[in-house]
Amino acid sequence: MSKVLAVGHVPETIPARRWLPVLLALLLLGAVLISLSLGKYPIAMQEIVLFMRQQLLGWPGMTPERYELLRNILWEIRAPRVAAAVLIGAALSTSGAAFQSMFINPLVSPGLLGVLPGASCGAALGMLLSQGWFGVQACCFAGGLLAVGIAIGIARLYRGDRLLMLILGGIISGSLFTSVLSIVKYLADPYDQLPAIVYWLMGGLSMADSTTTLAVSIPILIGLCGLMFMARYLNVLSMGDEEAVSLGVNVRLIRAWLIFFATVISALTVVVGGLIGWVGLIIPHIGRMLVGPDNRILLPVCALLGGLYLVVVDDVSRLLLNVEIPLGIITALIGIPFFTLVLKNAKKGWG
Repeated sequence: MSKVLAVGHVPETIPARRWLPVLLALLLLGAVLISLSLGKYPIAMQEIVLFMRQQLLGWPGMTPERYELLRNILWEIRAPRVAAAVLIGAALSTSGAAFQSMFINPLVSPGLLGVLPGASCGAALGMLLSQGWFGVQACCFAGGLLAVGIAIGIARLYRGDRLLMLILGGIISGSLFTSVLSIVKYLADPYDQLPAIVYWLMGGLSMADSTTTLAVSIPILIGLCGLMFMARYLNVLSMGDEEAVSLGVNVRLIRAWLIFFATVISALTVVVGGLIGWVGLIIPHIGRMLVGPDNRILLPVCALLGGLYLVVVDDVSRLLLNVEIPLGIITALIGIPFFTLVLKNAKKGWG
């Protein structure tokens, strides 16, 4: 393992852009503050600063009535939603970048092993069984883990290229849970349950509350830290299994931990915001074009880029029209043409 830690030159990071994470962090902070001020009830930035000072430090800066109003708007409604957007964007982008490096494939996304179809099917099943909001979230998370478990189990049934077998297992598992989801929708009450399932599958953060956001934030942050901690090993895996084994890496163990972390954080995004696509496919490509393929800096950049991207897109979804547009629709409308443009220069980030 000590040999792997010494691999600092595989692959190269663009030296002039090592400052980019600091800039992205500042942009993300600015986007969060602006998002807190936007809405049907606009709030001046100065009032947000005064509220934060009073909330966090206890320094009085406004009347009790005004403070209570801003507390309900900012702390109970907007802050959980903005925090959920940051967490989901970071989780999908980082897991997508990790999967692309691990499988050495620029077309890989977080749903490669069936976690997103599995989580969506679990949520729909929870709605069909009328398990309540907590039950739906539990079924969602369990469905995502089960789908990945099936994909890995299928891959182990056959000999051959381990990466290829995992990809094929993921395709089979994803198709299985997509078919089960169709059965669930067919059996659902068309006047009550079916609209809720369809709206959930479109993705959105309208149901993000402080309790849910806080509950998923800890495991998501742990998963993100786990992926970033293993970035050096991910660099070696991106060179191929034979090269990794020659450098003393336990490929099976490292890949298992990477899949575990990426699967958990991907499933938790569906728990909070439903099915939000394209983020984990597009943002890693943009990150590679900005800083190169070195995962030690690529993963933090993808996390910041993904959080920034989803905060902005969520603002568009809730403010563009008088009614809220499902977030998954906007990410798809932006992602499809944008990925077409990015794909032309995608090789620049892999060299």
